[in-house]
Order: sequence, then structure tokens, then C-alpha cells
Amino acid sequence: LEETIPKPLEDTGNVLKQGYLEKRSREHSFFGSEWKKRWCVLNRQTFYYYANEKSKQPKGSFSISGCSARLAAHLRKDARRSCCFELTCPGKRTYEFTAPSPGEAEDWVDQIQFLLKDLSSFTIPCDEEDEEELYNDVDSSDSINTTAHSTTLKQEEEPNLKMEDDIYEVLPG
Repeated sequence: LEETIPKPLEDTGNVLKQGYLEKRSREHSFFGSEWKKRWCVLNRQTFYYYANEKSKQPKGSFSISGCSARLAAHLRKDARRSCCFELTCPGKRTYEFTAPSPGEAEDWVDQIQFLLKDLSSFTIPCDEEDEEELYNDVDSSDSINTTAHSTTLKQEEEPNLKMEDDIYEVLPG
């Protein structure tokens, strides 16, 4: 997979989530790898990270297509371990992050997982609870009879109504 070309912050497209995260650097020092504060921006297909929110050019970016996101408490041994998550990109690397709070970490993971579902299908993903809900603007369980009734009413309309008035339905009585 090709790396995405870094873009200035203003050109990242529709921003779905952004905020400060700590990102674990790839370079290992004598004390292990370092966590650096980065301004992170997620759009529909790409994750960008900047030195700060005023930076014009990202420090790096990667396509989230094909990646997986999950909470990862094993990344830290301190009190912030419940704020950690990772993005595993097959064939590239695993990106490791610490959010300001456990709730923020969950929100980042949820947003990324939602996008991954969206990228892997041609339909908009929905929660299982929403699948059964039908959107019907007519308050009736028998939509066939309602449609037939509407057709009958339209046929009984006065023939001398103007075109603009066709949006109104004449009710009997």
C-alpha cells in the first residue's frame, strides 16, 4: 500500500475527529520508546498527526483502509494505561496512542471502527437496534391501504385546480 501524501491541515477534507493524543515514537531511546504529544486529525480515509494544532504540515499520515483499531491497556504500565489504543495497519506498522481519558480513547476507537465498516461496504453501517426501525411518514401499519386511499382521494380532486395547488389534497367533508 502506498503512503498517503501529507497535506496541510486545511486540506484534510471532512474532519470527523481531532484532538491531542500522545503517540509512541518508532525510535527507541536508551529508556525505551517515547510518547510525544501530537494533534491528531481523522477524516474519512486518513489519519494525520501534527506537532500541534497550528502546524501546517503533518509529521505523518496513513490510510486507515485495512487497519484495525482496538483499546490496548498493555501499552503502558502507569495510570494512563486505560487511555491507550492502537491502530494496526497490515504490511506497515502498529501505531500506538494514549488519549486524555478512557472515554476519549473509546471514542477514537469507535470512530475509526465505524469508518472501517463504511470503507469495507457499499452501505452505511447501522446499529442492530436501528435495523428494525422503519421510516414511514404515514402513521399506519398498513401502507398498502394507505397508498390506495391516497390514490382514490387524488382522483376525486376538483379538476379545475391549478398546477401549484396539486400539492394539496382535498379531504372529503
